[in-house]
This record gives sequence, C-alpha cells and structure tokens, in this order.
Amino acid sequence: MTIDSPPDTVKSTSRTRTYLRNVVDIVRFGVRDAPLTAVLLVTIWILGAVTASLVHGPSRSLAHSISAGMGSLQHGKIWTPLTAILWSGNLLGYIGATVLLVAVAAPLERRMGSAKLALAGATTQILGVILALGWATIAKGFDASWGFRLHVGGAIGASAAIVGAAMVASANMQTLWRRRIRVGTLALTITLALFSGQIQDLIRMFAAVVGLVIGQWIVGRSARGDRIAGTQREGRVLVAIVVAASAIGPMIAALSPQAVGPLAVLRDLFRGVPWTVAEVRELCAESAADPDCRRGLLSLRLSGVGPTLLSLMPSIFVVVLGDGLRRGRRFAWIATVVAQVVLLVLSIGNFVIRFIDATDSDSLFYGLSDPNVYRTLVPFLTPLFVLIMLICTRRYFDVAAPAKTYRRLAAVMVATSAVLALVYVGGGMLARHGFDREPTVGMLLADFPQRLVPPVYLQLIDPRLLPVDIEATLLFEWTGVVFWLVAAILLFVTFLKPVKAVDPQAGERARSMLLRGTGSPLSWMSTWKGNTYWFSADGSSYVAYRVLVGVALTTGDPVGPPDRMRSTIREFAEFSSANGWIPCFYSVTDDVRAITDSMGWSGLQVAEETVLDLGRIAFTGKRFQDVRTALNRAKKSGITAEWISYPYAPLAIKDQIVAISEEWVADKGMPEMGFTLGGLDEIDDDRVRCLIAVDEDRTVHGITSWLPVYRDGQVVGWTLDFMRRRSEGFRPAMEFLIASAALTLEAEGAEFLSLSGAPLAKITTDDGPNPNEAEASTLSAVMDTVLDLLGRTLEPVYGFRSLLAFKSKFQPRYVPMHMTFADPAALPSIGNAVGRAYLPTVSIGQGFKLVRTIIGR
Repeated sequence: MTIDSPPDTVKSTSRTRTYLRNVVDIVRFGVRDAPLTAVLLVTIWILGAVTASLVHGPSRSLAHSISAGMGSLQHGKIWTPLTAILWSGNLLGYIGATVLLVAVAAPLERRMGSAKLALAGATTQILGVILALGWATIAKGFDASWGFRLHVGGAIGASAAIVGAAMVASANMQTLWRRRIRVGTLALTITLALFSGQIQDLIRMFAAVVGLVIGQWIVGRSARGDRIAGTQREGRVLVAIVVAASAIGPMIAALSPQAVGPLAVLRDLFRGVPWTVAEVRELCAESAADPDCRRGLLSLRLSGVGPTLLSLMPSIFVVVLGDGLRRGRRFAWIATVVAQVVLLVLSIGNFVIRFIDATDSDSLFYGLSDPNVYRTLVPFLTPLFVLIMLICTRRYFDVAAPAKTYRRLAAVMVATSAVLALVYVGGGMLARHGFDREPTVGMLLADFPQRLVPPVYLQLIDPRLLPVDIEATLLFEWTGVVFWLVAAILLFVTFLKPVKAVDPQAGERARSMLLRGTGSPLSWMSTWKGNTYWFSADGSSYVAYRVLVGVALTTGDPVGPPDRMRSTIREFAEFSSANGWIPCFYSVTDDVRAITDSMGWSGLQVAEETVLDLGRIAFTGKRFQDVRTALNRAKKSGITAEWISYPYAPLAIKDQIVAISEEWVADKGMPEMGFTLGGLDEIDDDRVRCLIAVDEDRTVHGITSWLPVYRDGQVVGWTLDFMRRRSEGFRPAMEFLIASAALTLEAEGAEFLSLSGAPLAKITTDDGPNPNEAEASTLSAVMDTVLDLLGRTLEPVYGFRSLLAFKSKFQPRYVPMHMTFADPAALPSIGNAVGRAYLPTVSIGQGFKLVRTIIGR
C-alpha cells in the first residue's frame, strides 16, 4: 500500500530544494565568474575564525602585525597595507565586508576580469595607505589632536580596496553610471573622512581618489558619445548629494564615539555639552535652586532615545530638503538656504563668544575642551561653502509646486502644532505629579514651544519643568519628535506633487494630430483620460505622459513624423528634467529603444506585442485547430460577429456589455487595471470599433474593442484592447471574435492586427542576452528579474502570461515592447510609478485580497 505524503510536507520539501538550488547557483557563480572574490571571501572568514577575530577583531599583538598604520610601517612591516584587507574590526565589519564583496566586488570581477580587479584593488589600497599616512603627517601641523590620532591608529578591512576598484571600473562605464558612482563614492568617503576622521576613513578616501586617476590605464576609457539629456537634473543631483552629506556628516560624528575628524565638533549639534553625574550632584548639593543645577539635571534628562532623535530631526529634515533639491523644487532651495544661514549665524556666534569676548564657558553651539581658531572656523566654513554653492546653482531650482501647496502645508502644520499642544497640556495635567514641580496650564503652554526645539539649542535656557516619571518623560521628550516627523513626511509629499499645467485644449489637439499623422499600435491610448500632453517646439509631435511619484511616464511612442523622433525624445527628456521629473518611455517600440540606446539610456523589455499580418490570412492547418473549432461551433450555435460603435449601440446591447464587464471585475475582486489597458470608458469613443458575439436572441456572449492605428492620416491597422466574455456563455467567444475581426478587417484593406501586449509577460527564448541589453547595468538586470517575478506572482489574479499564451493560438509575429529611462538609479521610483499607473485606485481591502491570493497560489 502506498502512503501519500502530506501536502505540507511536499511543499516544505519543494521549498528546501529550491533554497538549496539557489545556494548551489550562487556558489557556481562565485567559482565560475568571480573566483578571486570567492577566494578572498572564504579567506577572510577562515582567518577571522582561526585567529579568534570574528567578534571583537584581532588581538592587539596581531593587529600590530597586520594592520596598516604609521607604527607598522615604521617598524618595517611593509606587508601590512595588503594584510589589512584580510581582517575586520568586529563581527559587523566582517558582515559589511561580505556584503561589499558579494554586491560590489563580484560584479566588478565579472566585468573587469580577475587580474584587473586584483591589480586595481591592490594598487588603490597601497597608494591609499601611503597618501593617508602622508596626510597624517601634514595634519599634525594644523590640528595636533587629529594628527596624533591618525599616527597611533591602525586600519583593517577590505572596504578601501573595493572602493578603489569600483572607481577604477567606473572609467569605462556608461556616462550616467560613471558619474553616479564617482559622485556618490567621493561624497561618502570625503564625508566620512571629515567627520569620522579615522585612519581607515582617510585610506578609503584616498583609495577612491587614486582609483579615479588610474582607472583609464587599467580598464581604458569608455566612448563618451552623445550628451545625456538632463544636465540640469544632474546638477541638481550633485547639489542634493552635497547638502545631504553636510547633514548626514554631523549625525555620523554624533553617533560615533571615536569620531576625530576636523568636522567632528559638529556632533554637539546633537549631543550638547556633556555633564557628568558627579558634577550635577555637587552643584545640586550646594543649592537645588541653582540654575546650573537645573541645567545639569536637564542635560542628564536629555540623554535618552527621544532627545537624541529630536536632535537628529533637523538634519533629517535637511535630507528631505535634499530630495526636493534633486527634483529642482524652488521651495527646497529657499528652505535649505535658510537652514544654512541659521547654521552660519550660530557658527559666527560661537566664534564671537570664544575669541572676541574671550569667555571661558562653553558656547551654545560647541563644547570644546581645547578651543582654537582652526577648530572653531571649520564649522563656520562648512555652512558657508554649502550656502555659496546653493547661490551659485540657484538657476537649477526653478520648479514651482502646485498653487497653494505650501499654504496648505502651513495650515496642516499649524493644526498639528495645536493638536500636539492640546495633547501636551492635557497629558501634562493628567501626569502633573510626574514633574519636579506641579505645573499649571499656563506653565505647560509656555513650555510647549521648547518641546519642539532640539535640546542642544536650549542649553542656556532655564527649564521650567523636568520630568521624573515615565508618563511625563514620554510627553516631555517625544512631543517634538512627532512634530518634526510629521513635518518631514508632509514636506516630502509636497515634492511628489506635479505642477498642474494642463491645457484643456491639449487633448483635442493631440487627437487631431494623431488623426492626420503617424503613430504606433498603442498611440490611440495616448488620447485616453489621465494623460497630460507635451508638444514639441515645432508643433509636429507630442508625447502623452502622466507624472507619478516624480516620474514622467509616457504612454507608448511619441506621436509625430518618424524623422523627428530623436529630437522629440531629447526635447521631452529636457522638459522632464527641467521640471524635476525622471523621464521614462513606457511600452515603446524598437525604434524608440534604438534611439534611447544611442543616447546612453538604459531599457528593459516589459511586454510582448503579438501582431497578425493580414493580406494572406487563412486559419488552415493543425496549428489553427482551436481557431477553426471556434468558428465552426459559433456557426452551429447560431452565433454571429457584429460590428458596433459603443456610443451609438442599442441600450439593450450596452446594458449587456456593462453587465459582462462588471461580472468580470467582481469575479476578480480587484479593480480594473488602467494605463495601457482600457475599460468601458475607453470604448465609449466613436473612433473605436467593437465586435460582439451575439446569438439569435440578441444575447451578447463576448465583446472585443479595436483601436485604430494611423500612418500619414490613414488607418492601416487595428489594435485589440477590451476583451470580455460572458462567464456562462459561448466559451470560445474570444477565439471566434479575434478570428472574425481578422477576416473582416483584412477584407476592408487593413494591413495588420495588433493583439496588443500582455504586461509583465514575454516569450522566453534560449538565444542568449538581448544585444540591446549587452551593456545593461546590474541594477537594470535585477529590475528585469523583479518584473519577471512580479509577472509570475500576479498571474493568479490577472493572468498576463495566460493571456499571452492564448494569443499564441493565432500564430502571431512577436514584437518586443520596452521601457527606456535615462537614470537606472531611479528604477525603484519608476517601478513604483508603473504600479500606480496600472492600479491607481486599489483599496486596502483589495490589497489584502491580492496578498492572500498570492500567498495561497
């Protein structure tokens, strides 16, 4: 007797096999395509385990023999720049090295080859160490404290070699990726060097600089080609990176107790001047009413998680402003200028207190035990540099928000402040025994504004109240965090809102241009609701697009003369960049893909269009057995195909079509998808033809809609869009209607039928990589995999792949449809925009149902 395994056991076994297969694939990739990286990764972990260095790093004696530093080289240990790569400082360092090796070094090795990767990593590591130690010698002359720390410090870890190799590899990358990698890497390494300031940070920074210089001699230079559209946008990105780095740097210094860099003094933006418990006890023992005693108590009270987050919030707010700068928003520029002016004023005040008034007390801004002109002027120069940069680049930031956006933001923030004040006062009265003195309503109201201010700025203000229990502490410490968090989120949302500048006549103008011009099989979709229209400077072409989460997502190809296609694409890309949007052409043909490829853009195939070439169509042979069966069954069942125009169809027919569509939607339990998939609104057009399957009783069994395709003002083909079948009606209705449409439209002189494309579905072949994607970035390849996974995941709900398989019954010609974009780094935003375009109205309940359907597949 055979006993069947329980379903759960079978699923578990299958899942285990899948995981094991993935592990084997990863190992095979490492051995075959990245052997040097694989060997280095294994060596690092083995040495860490053998020397008991995995948790706390190498011992002091071992570190002296293998770490890169002034002391090691002075003792003749010239091998240390290379041996330092093989260890890390703690378990987190080993994990970080593993991530860098797998995510960065392995793809680099596959691209460069093992020999060039080894040469690049070793050269940048060695020269980075030499330059960092040279800088340490120079630093002693102007900052003895920092110079001393650099001299006695030692560096271990593989990050410098990997960063240097990445900068070398960037020399022959495409323009956009070369720029992105170089700007991002330099901004990160310079920020770490200035704020953290450890010897490892300097080695990493100089390794990046060395890689930038020597890259062309190791891997060569890439062909620079045409300038990528969006230079203004790249300028915005660069400014945003610098502003974000200036905000993140002090946070790094504040959160790192070992930060010794020249800008580490900015940590006191967050931590303030420390008070010890002994000092506070001594002060309060003399007089509990002494203001210094209360300030000391305040300092001790503000050392928790809430005050730390509140102190970080202004910098997080500036990072959000950086996103607005990236989008070219004028408000973000103004707000960032104001923020830098405030920092500059505080820095000047600090200088005046220290060197003009010659006061011995710690300043409002920084608490330095050994103040000098250099360490006081450095923070002064930082906001000054950012401010000058913003003023010099102000022309980049000319994108205005929709009318009244910031009036509404101000109103919401006022309302938020009122609610928080009510909560603080009401909660404070309920928890009044949790303060060091019993508050009144007036006292709590007067204290509320201080709760919104980062605590470091309150050091010279005598606190009215101090919490002594949990409830009061929560109110006292977290009210301001909530305020700043709401402000940052609301500000970020305003940057996502596009400027509403829709010309009410633009739709009619675009429609008339299409009727007398030339378009792709999807061009009629550009006349649907939801599109905004951009027209070329000469008025010969237009692009239909919609702005979602900062992405200008087009609907198919530009419409206009083919010989103007390149200039149209370039002009639209410049227009999008000028408005702070990411240009993305969606569901476009090979012609557009070829143009954008030549411009240095990236692209992905997102669908497969199925085309029936008319002229000699005959559904004969075994391949068309299903189609012939549908035609024969329809004839025997008394079902005929009838062309109608939906706007002018009899009410009885229209009611049936609505009922069939509503039944289909209800059965799915999900909203109809939009964007390039039409519904009832889209067939309500006198230019769209509908073919229905009706029986002798005038019962509608199915409907298909057909969109006109124009060339030089003439209809040369038709594109299938809307498809619905009565659930209990004639089953092969779709096969019957498509075959009938092909036969009748061929007789009318049409050249082809496009059965349209199924989103997230394409024909799988074993022909190797697409030549158009030979230079695709790693991120694009990952996104391609994600789209493939998404198509398989959504199959139970929307059946994209089943639809493509259904269309194969007609033996069509397959034409790839692409998504092209100038900035591969924006793929997450682009993916979000595409999802919102297709499902703009999905509810929370429908989202849960979608997840349940996917999990239960």
